[in-house]
Amino acid sequence: MTYAEIPVSFDRDIRPILSENCYHCHGPDENSREADLRLDTEQGLLTDRILTPGKSEESELFRRISSTDHSIVMPPVDSNRTLTLEQTKLIKRWINQGAKWQGHWAFESVERPTVPKVSSDWPRNEIDHFVWRQLQTKNRHPNPEADKARLLRRVKLDITGLPPTIEELDQFLADESSEAYENMVDRFLALPEFGERMAWNWLDVARYADSNGYQGDRERTMWPWRDWVVKSFNENKPYDEFTIEQLAGDLLPEATQEQKLATGFCRNHMINGEGGRIAEENRIEYIFDQTETMGTVWLGLTLTCSRCHDHKYDPISQQEYYQFFDYFNQTSVTGGGGDPQMPPNLQIPSQHQQDQIVKSQQQIRQLEQQRKEYWLLQVPAYQQWQHDELERLQKMESPWQVMQPVKATAEHQTLTIQGDQTILASGDNPFNDTYRVLLKTELPEVQVVRLDALCHTTMTENGLARSDSGNFVLTEIDFEIVHLDGTSQPLEISSAVASYEQGGLKIANTFDGNPQSGWAVLQNKFVDRDHAGLFRFKKSSAISEGDLLVVTLHHDSVHQHHNLGHFQISASSQADVSLKHETLELRNALLTSAIQRTDSQNKLLEERYLQQDEVYQQLTKQLEQEKQKQESVRKQIPVVMTMQDMSSRRETFILAKGIYDKPIEKVLPGLPQKLLFDENYLSDEQNRLTLARWLVDRRHPLTARVTVNRYWQMFFGLGLVKTPEDFGSQGEKPTHPELLDWMSAEFMESGWDLKHLIQMMVNSATYRQSAEVTPDIYESDPENQLLARGHRLRMPSWMLRDQALFISGLLINRKGGPPVYPYQPEGIWAEATFGKKKYKQDTGEKLYRRTLYSFWRRIVGPTMLFDNSPRQSCSVRDYRTNTPLHALVTLNDITYVEAARAFAQRLMLAEDNDEQRIELAMRLAISRSPESLETDILLTRLKKLKDQYQQNPASATELLQVGESSRDETLDPVEHASWVGICSLILNLDETLCR
Repeated sequence: MTYAEIPVSFDRDIRPILSENCYHCHGPDENSREADLRLDTEQGLLTDRILTPGKSEESELFRRISSTDHSIVMPPVDSNRTLTLEQTKLIKRWINQGAKWQGHWAFESVERPTVPKVSSDWPRNEIDHFVWRQLQTKNRHPNPEADKARLLRRVKLDITGLPPTIEELDQFLADESSEAYENMVDRFLALPEFGERMAWNWLDVARYADSNGYQGDRERTMWPWRDWVVKSFNENKPYDEFTIEQLAGDLLPEATQEQKLATGFCRNHMINGEGGRIAEENRIEYIFDQTETMGTVWLGLTLTCSRCHDHKYDPISQQEYYQFFDYFNQTSVTGGGGDPQMPPNLQIPSQHQQDQIVKSQQQIRQLEQQRKEYWLLQVPAYQQWQHDELERLQKMESPWQVMQPVKATAEHQTLTIQGDQTILASGDNPFNDTYRVLLKTELPEVQVVRLDALCHTTMTENGLARSDSGNFVLTEIDFEIVHLDGTSQPLEISSAVASYEQGGLKIANTFDGNPQSGWAVLQNKFVDRDHAGLFRFKKSSAISEGDLLVVTLHHDSVHQHHNLGHFQISASSQADVSLKHETLELRNALLTSAIQRTDSQNKLLEERYLQQDEVYQQLTKQLEQEKQKQESVRKQIPVVMTMQDMSSRRETFILAKGIYDKPIEKVLPGLPQKLLFDENYLSDEQNRLTLARWLVDRRHPLTARVTVNRYWQMFFGLGLVKTPEDFGSQGEKPTHPELLDWMSAEFMESGWDLKHLIQMMVNSATYRQSAEVTPDIYESDPENQLLARGHRLRMPSWMLRDQALFISGLLINRKGGPPVYPYQPEGIWAEATFGKKKYKQDTGEKLYRRTLYSFWRRIVGPTMLFDNSPRQSCSVRDYRTNTPLHALVTLNDITYVEAARAFAQRLMLAEDNDEQRIELAMRLAISRSPESLETDILLTRLKKLKDQYQQNPASATELLQVGESSRDETLDPVEHASWVGICSLILNLDETLCR
């Protein structure tokens, strides 16, 4: 076959060239498209004016890309893009071979390819058949299988994040059966540590953290969602259910608390509570995050590009972006403030907390019943007390005297003087009204007048007026003394105070001369208590026999029917009386007949009576203590932000350049046309549940491929598609496309069984290969894309910490719960938070929990993690680094020094001689025995350390004080410190740091 005859694939060979060099001006983005020409669609590219299949010399496309004339060459000279000679030749060959079109591989449906037949016994499962065939095309052969010890360590670390125990290692090495390895894999998949290991990558994907981010960075309590993730992995929840519950669990029929909790995935985004931020701008940013996270995790597409314009490379228009956006745009989130428990949310009590609350509720009910029964027994004594108390009060001299109404009239209503000297309005209920009340008193002078607004059963909701809320608005009040000879003397008010003032409706408004203002007292939806106002006059006024005090009350408010309905007027000759006077209130309550008393009057009487009852007070004290206890438990219950759509739909608009206050055109929720494989989705109710079900439909081309690729990346170090976040035109092509499709089909058709997918990967001969490589092979395939060897990978920093704690014996393997605060440098949070946040380190077992449970402050991540996603946005790539910070941490951080100390103590207590200790140390750390040369090197180093510490025992003592874990004081300090040095060295071996 000649060079010209070698088949050219449009999808593999031509589209990447056009995408990189042409789509910017001739791609999906209509706004930047030049000459009305599209090269990203079959119709646009194969039009007669562009291509003549089979004849490159007659094709305008080839003429332009091969031209040397700067005025017509494409891409234009000023575009900073140019085709290489090889790329130009490749396009020419494609045209001459007939210019056959192919859709982008990732947008084509997943069809299960036929497993290649191979003439080798190397394959262990279907994965290996595809890998073998690819190797044969390159005339390459796979590596032999890794030795059993290395293989066991590799797979245990990959599946659980922890190395094998000595017992697991010995058991596996002794098992000569053909299923020994597969049995260990099944055992590791069944361990609870599996869920913790899988959860780590998912927390990166979900941008999980324990604080909001931004300047305030307030703490949040999303950790029950984290525990749900661990539980879901351990239970092997089918990935389609795992997807649906996190995107739309709240919309499932009869959704459980766990399904609602799962939607915390969508709410893990950062929250901006900085002063001056515009609430709507925040809200839009949160939905951008939710939309684009969905696009990255399940579609593997860079949706962010479509915020501002049609995607320049992939078939996602700006309108389709905002159709996705609408699915997430329906919650009650306003974007205002920085509340880390911003509704909608869900309280997630632990079982212990639930038990405490149930027990407390039972105790509260018992105490309330005891108190009620006791009160019923006191009714006769209570009635006698009322009679005696009224007699007592009537004999007392009070600073207040209830004035006796002589006449009370209104312009529209009927005012009736009641037996207790109160005045009640009835009859018509006009918009406005004015009252005139004539009163007499035995006081020699009047300094202060008190107006009591009293609740009554004839008022709205037993309130103070016949308005919609039981509220009144007193716009003006006038006082004058009318003398017996008919002359009058106005009383000028100097000041006033009220029991309550509603916003700007102050009592001072009642004498400001403005009928549009006034005094009102509404606190809740309805007025439910008495209120009072006290008016002081500028000077005292004498009252002679026969004189009357005339009070005029104006109700001229724009609020209709807000006329005072039931009131009483009292006076005092003492200038220093206060508004609060329980004697007057108590006397008024006792003078009111039992059937007409308001709730507040009954409450006052009962409280005064029961103050002297020790039994009742003791029951009340116990009840309050129990309620406080319950409230204390409730305050400790974590609150998780979740999803819940509003009852009425919020409109969604395309936003110009993605700017929150620049709406262009209204859009409805919907799915992108290119990925709409079933138009029935258009007729379904358009909500997040529809979106989630579409994502996990067997016919969806992306979800399974994207997911399988991420797990391949987890176990092999590099995805079959090198760009896990971009399966679009600008992303890398799969190195083994048929293998990716076969596994994707198998994943879906197995019921989205993740453990089955992992079993296939780690049981394959491809995974089990030795990682040894020659310089020539490494140079020809440095990233091991051909899969001709096992992957040797630097472990992530979280796994290194867990491994060090595990090997040393310090690891506390408690599952779930609130985050913990391990060792970190003092003041690590202070600089980033202007001193407002101070790191408070935990003590005891919490220092040795798995890193998964460490508190994650979003603006200052855990300092022991030098290679992790910052968790500020969705991240699907694995982070690996050889930065010098790596060694600074693993050699000097308290956790690692303490781990080396505990590791040394473990060795010294387990074995008696140095050679045996080195043997045990190497088997614990790297799952193999040391070679003789390695033992000699370590023994030489040990002797040197002993000499140094014998000469300076104080430094040995200082080293052994690092960390809070206890030390066996029976161990010789010099020898212990020397072994700490050896253990630190072993923990920092390249073989220990890699898997």
